Amino acid sequence: MKHISIYSAILVLILGSALSLPAQNTKTQLTLEDIYKNGSYPTRYYRSVRWMEDSQHYTTLESNMERHCSEIIRYNAESGERVVLLGADQLVPADGTDPLAVRDYQWSADNNKLLLFTNTQRVWRYHTRGDYWVLDLSSGHLQQVGSSLPSSSLMFAKFSPDASRVAYVSGHNIFMEELGNGTVTQLTDDGGERYVNGTFDWVYEEEFSCRDGFRWSNDGEKIIYWHSDTEGTGTFYLINNVDSIYSQPMPFPYPKVGTTNSAVKIGVVPVTGGDTKWFDVPGDPRNNYLVRMEVIPEAEEIIFQQVNRLQNTNRVWIGNLESMEVENILTESDEAFLDVHDDLVWLEGNQYFTWTSERDGWRHLYKVSHDGKEIEQVTHGDFDVVSLSCINPKSGYVYYIASPDDPTQRYLYRSRLNGKGEPERISPDEQVGQHRYVMSDNAKLALHIFENATAPPVISLVEVESQKVIRVMENNNGISEKYAGLGLNPKEFFRVDIGDVTLDAWMIKPPGFDLGNQYPVIFFVYGEPAGSTVQDNWGGGDLWHQYLAQLGYVVISVDNRGTAAPRGKAWRNSIYEQIGILAAKDQAAAAQKILDSYPFLDRERVGIWGWSGGGSMTLNCMFRYPDIYKTGIAIAFVSNQKLYDSAYQERYMGLPDGNSEGYLQGSPITHASKLEGSLLLIHGTADDNVHYQSFEMLVDELIKQNKLFDMMAYPMRTHAIRERENTSLHLRRTMARYWQENL
Repeated sequence: MKHISIYSAILVLILGSALSLPAQNTKTQLTLEDIYKNGSYPTRYYRSVRWMEDSQHYTTLESNMERHCSEIIRYNAESGERVVLLGADQLVPADGTDPLAVRDYQWSADNNKLLLFTNTQRVWRYHTRGDYWVLDLSSGHLQQVGSSLPSSSLMFAKFSPDASRVAYVSGHNIFMEELGNGTVTQLTDDGGERYVNGTFDWVYEEEFSCRDGFRWSNDGEKIIYWHSDTEGTGTFYLINNVDSIYSQPMPFPYPKVGTTNSAVKIGVVPVTGGDTKWFDVPGDPRNNYLVRMEVIPEAEEIIFQQVNRLQNTNRVWIGNLESMEVENILTESDEAFLDVHDDLVWLEGNQYFTWTSERDGWRHLYKVSHDGKEIEQVTHGDFDVVSLSCINPKSGYVYYIASPDDPTQRYLYRSRLNGKGEPERISPDEQVGQHRYVMSDNAKLALHIFENATAPPVISLVEVESQKVIRVMENNNGISEKYAGLGLNPKEFFRVDIGDVTLDAWMIKPPGFDLGNQYPVIFFVYGEPAGSTVQDNWGGGDLWHQYLAQLGYVVISVDNRGTAAPRGKAWRNSIYEQIGILAAKDQAAAAQKILDSYPFLDRERVGIWGWSGGGSMTLNCMFRYPDIYKTGIAIAFVSNQKLYDSAYQERYMGLPDGNSEGYLQGSPITHASKLEGSLLLIHGTADDNVHYQSFEMLVDELIKQNKLFDMMAYPMRTHAIRERENTSLHLRRTMARYWQENL
């Protein structure tokens, strides 16, 4: 019997091997371990590309695997000649043996010195704190700045105009250091828990992308900086329960809806030290935001933007650095809300500057005179300018990204700075998808990144005008081959007419899709103004949703009105004062139309999931439309809009006193009693963005309403839920299991 059993086992093994030979069974299976643990599907990009002053050379960071560091390499753009500009040996400090691990770098204006950012630490979202070193390329001398201050405490270091000094922030104070003799001058001394100099509080960082909070004057004799007084701002406490036997509170000022904001002002201090002079800007500093400030080239002036608390008025001011007088030269206003843009470039000897506005119903570029009395439109048409790539006064053109015909795609266009003529498309017609360009200052050459939902990024050096490829720097063939070997179905883009409007959407079908079968469907949602899910880009191959499709689900995503799509001002502003209301209505209408249109979708097995605003939208859809959605997974969600920060929520909802019903109806917790399906709630306890409080308040309400649900908390994980060992894999395994058990 033993011999027969062994023979049978061998026979089964042989037959099993034979049965695996047909092509349809040799496809590699996509696994969560390969996606989230093994890194089996990496997309390669180019790091930290900087065009040099001559527009003929660029530099980038490249890894030296033997020395475990990154080196700075200079390339001749046209010939491809490669020179190691800063090698591993040059990165070894005088008293060390190992080269510095460079995360980022800056050139001095004359390209003779490099400022190196190392030993970095993350502050909320990004690595903005660390150590800085200066390398003099002519002498090879490498010196650390701020060496007397705590390790990894420096922020936003930058050269003076003549590169003889470096200024930086540490401990919420600003310092200036002479490179020649190492003398350090502390320029502010009140920085600490209450006062913040040269950087910002949480809400400015998160909602206005304000991090670097100081500038050098053109003559190098002054520092102009933001100063924040956080007194009166509510303190929120995150609690660390896992790194000590006693809980550790983590306090930080966080202004919630309708509460007190920091008071922010702009000051000027001599680099030799002394008293700061302050600009006297009209308006309550706690109910206005100073969102942008830059020094005007070759002038003793700054230009800054002041946005009111409702964020429907933006006043542009000119400030004189000598007299400290301010003048309001331009005011933008809107019935709903205004976005802040970073497209200000000075032209024609500072007589004009560029300005982005939606005043004609679309996002376009304008040219404004120094005194604000002349405003000329530069780009024209029924489309949005998504972003600027280059403004080249010498050639008379502005280059920008737009997509007049398909909001899921992106292409390079150019228009004349004088506003005459029609927009010209530059991106090749045959390359359908999304394009990005890192252009030289003279707009002749560019690093070109092209991708779409089925093709990973191809990174090339191109001539801008002709789009002729000079050299392919990364084709990502490796990931393309691996991806093809999975036998997955590509995203199918389509549109959904819900009556009031037509929405963009995509669908992923399972491998081996059979039109005669019925499949469970999962809707992936975001739905808020900060993002868009329906984009014809690579996105890492969207492996998570492809994994769900591999399990047998049809995955669909729809962009409702109000999302960050280039579909005009009316589209974006439609969501004003009804966050969570209009979007949920659009999502439900789209889901109903899709279920009616595609018989292979099982309307009895419909799921929905989302993260952050998408988590909130998942809850609103589950609670308000239980007849459609049977299962949901809501991650890092806002359950009550009054719990979120003032700047974001008030921008789109107004103040709570003026829109109490909108805040009530737009908050998922209001509708928790209507839950009928299966619901999994997930949150990180160290989420500084959407606080764990939001999770607990909803849990409390669901218990009160006698609703059964599932929940998963990730200790000391932030909004991204990716910190600490094995987190990403565990999260996705938890989600996948929930779908399989409940849908």
